[in-house]
Amino acid sequence: MDSETISKKELLQVAGISYGQLYRWKRKGLIPEDWFQRKSTFTGQETFFPREKVLARIEKIKSMQDEDASLDEIADAVSPNLGEISMTIAEIRERGLVSPEAAELFAQGVSDAEAPLVFGEVVSLAALDTLLKTGDVSLDEGRVVLDALQENYPAFEGKPADLLFVRRMGLSTAMLITSDAEVRFDRAARIVARVNLSESAEALRARIR
Repeated sequence: MDSETISKKELLQVAGISYGQLYRWKRKGLIPEDWFQRKSTFTGQETFFPREKVLARIEKIKSMQDEDASLDEIADAVSPNLGEISMTIAEIRERGLVSPEAAELFAQGVSDAEAPLVFGEVVSLAALDTLLKTGDVSLDEGRVVLDALQENYPAFEGKPADLLFVRRMGLSTAMLITSDAEVRFDRAARIVARVNLSESAEALRARIR
């Protein structure tokens, strides 16, 4: 199997956890269900995980347990759901949660820039900020990203979804796909960035707390 995944057996050994712990954490939502990937091997069906993500998550869970956090508290900390958090663009900008450029571009595309953002809008703003900070998209391309998010995110809300930004022959476009989807284009096209929206929301949530 490729180096980007880790089998369940190896995970239990490397992380030093039991089978029961792994599935208890899954039931509590500490480890996303879509990280449990069933694949065919020489010995039959086995479960694999995205190596870096699951090892980082387990390290965080164990670290919080060492600080006496309950499983509910840990689930709340790692959840991408922003819950009752309600903030305006101005409040987000004042707290430095996103770049001024991302905040300004986002404000230009909404009908009421002073209204509190709903969850999908916060996720869109976080994803836009990520792409602008990495330099993967320009400000003009950021508008394309926001249009794709605003038009399509409601159809994916509650599901693991990725934002794709693609360039081909000098043209660019953005789209949303499910996180486990494999995407292939012709050789003239290049995937500039793939942003996991749940992870963006989770990272933003950590900064808000």
